[in-house]
Amino acid sequence: MARYIIKARNKFYEITGNNKGVAAVEVILILVVLISLVIIFKSQAVSLVNKIWNAITENAGKVTG
Repeated sequence: MARYIIKARNKFYEITGNNKGVAAVEVILILVVLISLVIIFKSQAVSLVNKIWNAITENAGKVTG
């Protein structure tokens, strides 16, 4: 019985000690979240950029004289 416990413990340490793929999974999940946010807020972001650009072009004459 003790032999099975030792094998199970060793297998547990083997599984939990191998973290090579964790960083890749984290990066993929972060990218998925960022892409989802871009898709969700695309129209609002485009609208904001257009408003800023229009404000810059309309007020450019005031800065240059």
